[in-house]
Amino acid sequence: MTDPQAVVWDAIGGVSRFAALAAMAELGCADHLHTGPLSVGELASRCGADPVALGRVLRQLASMGIVATRAPGVYGLTEAGSALRGDVPGSLRPAVRMVAEEGFWYGIGGVPQTVRTGKSAFARRHGSVYDYLRGNPTARRLFDDYMVARARPFAESVASRYDFSGVRTLVDVAGGNGHILAAVLKATPELRGVLFDQEHVVPHAREFLSAAGLEGRCECVAGDFFVSVPAGADAYLLGSVIHNWSDEDAVRILRTVRDAVTDDGRVLLVEFVVPDGDAPHISKDVDMRMLALFGEGMERGLRGYGELLAAAGFRFARLVELPGGAGVVEALPV
Repeated sequence: MTDPQAVVWDAIGGVSRFAALAAMAELGCADHLHTGPLSVGELASRCGADPVALGRVLRQLASMGIVATRAPGVYGLTEAGSALRGDVPGSLRPAVRMVAEEGFWYGIGGVPQTVRTGKSAFARRHGSVYDYLRGNPTARRLFDDYMVARARPFAESVASRYDFSGVRTLVDVAGGNGHILAAVLKATPELRGVLFDQEHVVPHAREFLSAAGLEGRCECVAGDFFVSVPAGADAYLLGSVIHNWSDEDAVRILRTVRDAVTDDGRVLLVEFVVPDGDAPHISKDVDMRMLALFGEGMERGLRGYGELLAAAGFRFARLVELPGGAGVVEALPV
């Protein structure tokens, strides 16, 4: 008979497993192990760690399949552990370090207080996430690295799974450095792009898109999406944007897009879409982090996105599912 307490104990153990993973990511262990197995002492010397403490962490990581015991006290990197190398495309090291960052970790621990009050414990202590990042350069670098790591799979899947044929101009609203836009432009040679973001973001985007050889097909525009976005395009993409905002603010953003889009255009929301039912889904994990850090930001299901779009003058057209639990919510002007 299954132990009815097993699920709870496994969740409690998950905190310990993540702690070991965070230590490995912070110390850069995977970068030292990728050339071959090392003894605990050798790895500790290279990482600048205490060998006894590191040995205990490695024992936990071996039980998780992140490293493997090659001989007593000697560990090698597994394929799963290689995802934490800092020098590989799509490295997950920034994601682990970001979740373990002191302020963000406080927000996760403060979820009970957030649920009790309805206001993010993180925001009560630090202000908005963006206020916190502006005042904390180390956290800002971690967050930027995390967003780049997160953008790559989004970019590749959007470019390969969504059919942009027939689209003449695509505006990437709050597009960051332009990873998604660059992938789409490369996959759709006839397309012209506009990267729209805040003033301090645009120079980095311009540099990235220029390095990708796309400066001739893409312009970068600075502004505030609560006020206006570049008008006249037939497609507007918002990647991981709407989930950051309350329903009221999300509708304000979408109405700004509605004012700008052509009558035969479309809006594309790239988001994790929460499915119906009780089955585990990455969107539910992400939603807990949104609750902890943003308070009012949230992951939504199709019904939720449909209601926001309708309030802003769009109608839901279809969902194009992407690998990893995300999707492109396509909507058309009413």
